[in-house]
Amino acid sequence: MAIPEVMEIMSAEPMRNSVVIFGIETQVCVQQTALDLLDKGYDVHILADGCSSRSQVDRMLALERLRAAGAFLTTSESVVFELLGDSKHPNFKEVQALVKTSAPDSGLLTKL
Repeated sequence: MAIPEVMEIMSAEPMRNSVVIFGIETQVCVQQTALDLLDKGYDVHILADGCSSRSQVDRMLALERLRAAGAFLTTSESVVFELLGDSKHPNFKEVQALVKTSAPDSGLLTKL
């Protein structure tokens, strides 16, 4: 659930209408927070490669539920490059180098 401290920060910036969420226990913490924010009218982006659970079944079902509820499932790489905008961003080359040397595939996205 979106705790009061988070909602206080969000309400202080009324022009902010999108949030990016990632974390552990996808089926509890991530899911409850995302559903709460969706209910409040926010665009919610879930970093599928940044979410985990003790059980792969819990993780996958939570992601499916969030997608059905209107959340956007994406990856950390996609969000980073979207935030940069384009190759003219002053940090583009540094970020591109980090992405090229990323960790091996974790298998987290194989069933999405």
